[in-house]
Amino acid sequence: MHNLLLIDDDANLTELLKTYFEDRGFSVRIASDGATGLRMVHSCQPSLVILDVSMPVRNGWYVLERIRELSNVPVLMVTARTEEEHILRGFALGADDYVAKPFSFAELLARVTAVLNRVSRSQQEAPSVQIFGELTIDLSDRRIWRSGEPVHLTPTEFKLLTILIQHAGRVVSQEELVRKAWGEQYLEDIGYVRRYVWHLRRKIEIDPDRPQYIHNDRGYGYRFELVEPSLRSIH
Repeated sequence: MHNLLLIDDDANLTELLKTYFEDRGFSVRIASDGATGLRMVHSCQPSLVILDVSMPVRNGWYVLERIRELSNVPVLMVTARTEEEHILRGFALGADDYVAKPFSFAELLARVTAVLNRVSRSQQEAPSVQIFGELTIDLSDRRIWRSGEPVHLTPTEFKLLTILIQHAGRVVSQEELVRKAWGEQYLEDIGYVRRYVWHLRRKIEIDPDRPQYIHNDRGYGYRFELVEPSLRSIH
């Protein structure tokens, strides 16, 4: 059974969502403010967090930042704003997906299910530790280091990186990346790939503007370049 944590100050909405998801086999807990939500993330170990952006005292941005300091739990943001700058801020802080208000409960369920499926597929990858240049990647434990320092990726970012590594040396189309990382229902949202690649480069590349690992073949897709391990990586 998947455990959901709803962090939202709208009591009417969270009670309705709790009933809706529990009727569909989920276990649901509710936090009405960011501080309580942070405590519950660590005490309840949820499978996924549904986090509202607009909350008093501690807004969703602050809560997401604190979550990402210690946890890779998937986070789905709920927001009334859909400007690209607003959405990119969420992805930069580690959000795994967005739902814009007003939304249908069916849409929210579909997005929650898609994120959980991505995480599940990532966790089922065969155990493997690979070294590329300054990067050491443990595909089974979903951990990554650059020059010996841990790099914190969201589950979706790690899934995208895993797909690129599995096809290292060849270009993977944006459509294929969307299909494998997000699912068929997201094929019209090609923009997801560009956003996530941007964030991946910022985290794993020494110079994101001159990428060593993730290369863009304009008009088609992305390619993960096989880089020989450095002496530091080997030792």
